[in-house]
Amino acid sequence: MSGGPCADCFRGDVHDGTPTGTVTTIHGLPTYVANPPEGTTPKGIVVFIPDAFGWEFVNNRLLCDKYAQRASAIVYLPDFMGGHAMPTLALSLMEKILTPSSWLTTLLYKPLYILRAASMAIPFYISNRGSVVKPRIFSFVQALRTSPPPFETNNLKIGAAGFCWGGKYTVILAHDTPSSRIHPHSSQLTSNILSPLIDCAFIAHPSMLSVPSDIEKINVPLSCAVGDVDMAISKKEVLAMKEILEVKKKGDHEVNVLEGAKHGFAVRTMKDDKVQMEYADQAETQAVNWFLRWFA
Repeated sequence: MSGGPCADCFRGDVHDGTPTGTVTTIHGLPTYVANPPEGTTPKGIVVFIPDAFGWEFVNNRLLCDKYAQRASAIVYLPDFMGGHAMPTLALSLMEKILTPSSWLTTLLYKPLYILRAASMAIPFYISNRGSVVKPRIFSFVQALRTSPPPFETNNLKIGAAGFCWGGKYTVILAHDTPSSRIHPHSSQLTSNILSPLIDCAFIAHPSMLSVPSDIEKINVPLSCAVGDVDMAISKKEVLAMKEILEVKKKGDHEVNVLEGAKHGFAVRTMKDDKVQMEYADQAETQAVNWFLRWFA
């Protein structure tokens, strides 16, 4: 099992840019909405399940905008954390904790930084434990599937994209257990047939996964971008994931292992790190191509 959080779960940079989407309430949750290019009919809906910094984090919203434009999809980024996302202050605190410094700073200040970071992380994990968050996520997606689509279609496609913390719940959605299947809205071609909640999934640098058990249960087409030096999942587990999805299951899955990519690279890469930024671009393109394939 890859276990719980790692230092890199709370490390990274705040990216430049102004999100172009809107904020509204969808199925009871505050939601950031990114729309496809004007004048185009959406190919589907992508539900974005974010990292620990949640639905208001500018990096997540900017990535939603890119997915919407490039995949011609509506992207929903709901507040699955109920207002209890990690504050972005944790990013600068983690840099202070992990960056080598003088012995004086190490002895006097780093313990204070660690206490401050812990005072943020502990409430985050208590408020966002699985028993609270999983029903919230499943209810939202179930409502999407059973409600009239937000655009005219008789074959609504729904995908999920999960990062770090959100990767775990995206994988659970991709399990497509018989008990999670539902009848789509009456306007859909398959309304008389029990359907999966999602049609496809993409994850990047997931955390809190149990490997191999979480991976062996995947039934919905899933694409993964992950590094071989990820603090949240070992290289052995990454290779096991690739073996299970691409060889053992022989299904429509892919695991792209990026040599040297660190945890969080797809969302929070330091802006001056050209190598990791290139990995972020690769993951973005991988996700876009995956949704275009399964929304077709």
